[in-house]
Amino acid sequence: MSMSDLLEEVSRLHHVRPPATAEQIDAFEQRVGWRLDPDLRAFYLHCDGADLFDPVDPAFSFLPLERIRRARVVMRKDDTDRAGPASWYAIAEVQDSNYILLDVSQQSDGRYPIRDGYNEAFPDPDYCRQIAGSFSEFLAGALRSNGRWFWLREDG
Repeated sequence: MSMSDLLEEVSRLHHVRPPATAEQIDAFEQRVGWRLDPDLRAFYLHCDGADLFDPVDPAFSFLPLERIRRARVVMRKDDTDRAGPASWYAIAEVQDSNYILLDVSQQSDGRYPIRDGYNEAFPDPDYCRQIAGSFSEFLAGALRSNGRWFWLREDG
């Protein structure tokens, strides 16, 4: 599914915030020191964050640009290397103090990978593993998930 199809579905079935402006995106990129990849740029020009499924207790709450911070600051209130990699950013809340993380230390096909921000094991990369190769891949999984953490294997 294309990014434009995913965004249309987000707007049609979920709860979106108004789009970010080009000026807001520029200010965000200046603040964090890296540029949004094409998927993220399309998402934020479409909506500056969104809540999937339930607007009061969303399964996935994609943060507005102004709330995106290093994961170690969001999850551990500490901006030092002992609290986690400087290159992991919290981009969505997924209930129970867990997050979806963007790893800006690497790109594949010009897109940043997505990691599981499992709070109890953060920042252990064995538990905060890559769960999608891009934001569009993650968003597609989230939209098909019925609000479940689709990247976790079910035992049994």
